[in-house]
Amino acid sequence: MPEVRVEFSEAEMRGLDAAATEAGLSVTRYVHDSAVRAQQRQDFVASAVRFFDRHAEEFDAAFPEDAPSQRAA
Repeated sequence: MPEVRVEFSEAEMRGLDAAATEAGLSVTRYVHDSAVRAQQRQDFVASAVRFFDRHAEEFDAAFPEDAPSQRAA
């Protein structure tokens, strides 16, 4: 399995250690899970934006009072 080495300041490490302890995880698992969740959030948002962009005209037709031209008025 690929690895990555990440350096943290002492203050950052204390914060990570406290957060990992509170979550009941090792620091390694906590940092891994946090990084994966961040990437998943970015992927989800990008997919949602693409979906909205593809269907914007449909949304505007279905909800004309909420269409951008109407909101600006």
